Amino acid sequence: MHYSYTRDAHGVLHERFGLPFEAIVPGQTFLHRPGITFTQQDNVTEALSTLNSAQVHYDESYAARTSWRRPLVVSTLTLQRLIGMTWKTFGLARRRIESMHDVRMTRPVFAGDTLVASTEVVEVACAGEARLRLRTAARNQHGEEVARADYTCLAWRSEEWPAALAPIGDPASESRFASHLETSGGWLENFGLAFEDLRDGETFEHALHRCVEPHEIASLARDALDWAARPPDQGAVPQSWLVGLATALTTLTLGRVSANLGWTDVRFFRDARAGDSLRARSTIESTRESRSRPDEGIVQVHTALLDAHGERVLDFRRTL
Repeated sequence: MHYSYTRDAHGVLHERFGLPFEAIVPGQTFLHRPGITFTQQDNVTEALSTLNSAQVHYDESYAARTSWRRPLVVSTLTLQRLIGMTWKTFGLARRRIESMHDVRMTRPVFAGDTLVASTEVVEVACAGEARLRLRTAARNQHGEEVARADYTCLAWRSEEWPAALAPIGDPASESRFASHLETSGGWLENFGLAFEDLRDGETFEHALHRCVEPHEIASLARDALDWAARPPDQGAVPQSWLVGLATALTTLTLGRVSANLGWTDVRFFRDARAGDSLRARSTIESTRESRSRPDEGIVQVHTALLDAHGERVLDFRRTL
């Protein structure tokens, strides 16, 4: 069994997703979660941003006269999502995709379809550079296969990991932290901790970092109707968006939330600016059973947003 967290000498839990190369063997099947639902806006954005002139993707009048009778999701977007959904199993070992041997779109995909992916490990090559041959398929909400890809990845052996991939501390070898659950269909990715798996006082260093790009700042302010001159003109990220970013960066651990109830004690220590690489740290302050919802619990979390130097940008308490 492998685990999605390590624990350092201070007891802090560090998120760590993906299996090491040495744990991947031919014949394994992995069921990736969560899935993702396509929207027509996703479809239009992908088509227009790549200069795709095939109007079946975004011209509903034209699409209505095709055999599909409605816009067809761009196949390259399906391929991106197909590969992207595998990261929680293969993201640690995969250096890069070396070749795609065969990619098939087996059924049409439309806005509103929800796809989930599964991967079969076809071959593991250890001689010379390490390689994985994988076969990933996507199925829609009806269980129908819509796409599959057969491809080979160059892989990191554990002794070759760059510093950024090296584990901090030792595996947190508790069943609540298992990276996968064994099922009759294969190894199901375990995504997010349930209420009963959270412990008062535990601190989590969240894995994902987010670098703010210069072009994003004006767009974020504009889309939020925050048209004051200061955010875009001086390069400061809108502060309300930073609250959302800090919250979002916690969801690899707190991804089973059913509702966010609000924030208190939100404090901003400095502006975040273009080029800042931001990460989050959370401490579980309290947990209790919900009085009105018998299948849910209430959690209070303290989260800090930090820059690349570990300096605090903001912090807050959140109830979920």
